[in-house]
Amino acid sequence: MTPGGFGDMRFIADYDKPDLVLMPIGGNFTMGPADAAYATREWIRPGAVIPMHLGANPLGRGTPDEYIRALGPSTTRFLPLKPGEKAVF
Repeated sequence: MTPGGFGDMRFIADYDKPDLVLMPIGGNFTMGPADAAYATREWIRPGAVIPMHLGANPLGRGTPDEYIRALGPSTTRFLPLKPGEKAVF
């Protein structure tokens, strides 16, 4: 697990049961796509996820496509928003 992933994320799922999470996928200073997908699928299991911290710096190279491939089949709705774009829930 890279920086950012931690087992207590399970507690978030058990205690809060989030419908939506903002998931860092950029890598380097945060979780990369594969670790973020694992945390989404195995630990948090949200209804929807919005990726963040991607392209925030030259070292954060994770992409939404890498994340979605790593996530695999999932009931979690994936919302890769562009700057200024809105989502309605």
